[in-house]
Amino acid sequence: MDIFYQLRKETLSAEQENELPNFLAERLLSIADNPHFYPDANEDILKIVEMLPLYDTYGQTGYIGMGVSNSILEAAIQRVELKNISKKTT
Repeated sequence: MDIFYQLRKETLSAEQENELPNFLAERLLSIADNPHFYPDANEDILKIVEMLPLYDTYGQTGYIGMGVSNSILEAAIQRVELKNISKKTT
């Protein structure tokens, strides 16, 4: 399965099931919809795909620390966004 398709699927699932905020979902869906802008981001996107099922709206990472908070997810999104080739100047 394509990594960008997986990102879209997991984002929509986290939005519905884990209350992923719209401002994060919009950024993730923008990445998923524009794979040609992120040719070198597959590894980072895969990490986000793995994080989304663990997303916890209230940042309560549980007693074994398995959850993912807004700040953790946002940092991962920023790493991908920095690889957007359409925003790089030559």
